[in-house]
Amino acid sequence: QVQLVESGGGLVQAGGSLRLSCAASGRSFSMYSMGWFRQAPGKEREFVAAISWSGDNTDYTESVKGRFTIYRDNAKDTVYLQMNSLKPEDTAVYYCARQRGLVATPRRSEYEYAYWGQGTQVTVSS
Repeated sequence: QVQLVESGGGLVQAGGSLRLSCAASGRSFSMYSMGWFRQAPGKEREFVAAISWSGDNTDYTESVKGRFTIYRDNAKDTVYLQMNSLKPEDTAVYYCARQRGLVATPRRSEYEYAYWGQGTQVTVSS
């Protein structure tokens, strides 16, 4: 049984920073790519960032490039999302997810992900 638990969300002013964590339980965390997605009110869930099992490959949606950093600590079974220079449009519920198969390249489609956390709210005030 794979469980993903996000933490680190909260309320921050524009320009501020937050670090989200996603702790995984179950086996073989280090073998899978991981991703972060977000869903704003009234909008569909969207891809934010993903990282390969080794951490060597990362991918970001254009709107967060240069501001967000995804990284992982396989010894702790945890993936992180460091978010800097936050903007009000970053306000959303953020979800971490584990990719479905043993694919080396991190993917952007949510259909490539089999396990999801419960989400953590990030609110950026202007």
